[in-house]
Amino acid sequence: MNLPNLPFRLSLKKVSFALFLVMVIVLLIGRQCHGYFSTRCIDYGQKEYSRRLSDKLVVYIASARLRGIKPCSDDNELQKRISEGRLVNVKSNSKYVIAKMTYSYPCITKDTKVLLDEIANRFSDKTSAGGLKKARFVITSMTREMESLKMLRENNSNASANSPHLYGNAFDISYKRFKVRKWRMTSCDEKFMKEALAQVIWQLKRERRCWATYEKEQSCFHVVCR
Repeated sequence: MNLPNLPFRLSLKKVSFALFLVMVIVLLIGRQCHGYFSTRCIDYGQKEYSRRLSDKLVVYIASARLRGIKPCSDDNELQKRISEGRLVNVKSNSKYVIAKMTYSYPCITKDTKVLLDEIANRFSDKTSAGGLKKARFVITSMTREMESLKMLRENNSNASANSPHLYGNAFDISYKRFKVRKWRMTSCDEKFMKEALAQVIWQLKRERRCWATYEKEQSCFHVVCR
């Protein structure tokens, strides 16, 4: 027996076994997600719904004002609304991601939180059925106070002075930023998730649970709880 070679042979067996396990895991993940490393553009057959989201501010702003909170002048007033239970904080979870917000705060009214969670649940079911497991959308804006709205309008002339974001019942979801368990998303994946999200929002709009607008300049779906 050549004893000096024994440790080397054992190490080689361990490396071989580890490589075998990695290959098995990659194959399993690939089957679950239309190919984890696949760059092939899959035709999901998803219809276009984003252009159907065309509600105008003048249609819903009065109702949004009545159903929401009184606008906060600054951060202190907003924190008071939270402590009173008029607003609830929202955090990233397994269904969506809260982006870093510059001109708004990650909080909304309770009814609006229920709407957001319903959108997230339906989106998760739809994308999972399409083969994209654990897909999450990104929320880019929520409640604003008067001070932050003023700063926003200085940098964005299109921002409304009478925004429903002031009343705590509006949020924006990016249609370009998604998180999904896949090595690289294809253009087909991105289009599918955008229009799948739009379809979910459109369905809730038809159920008279929200108003929604496809905002091309901001690359988001603007949603207001009804």
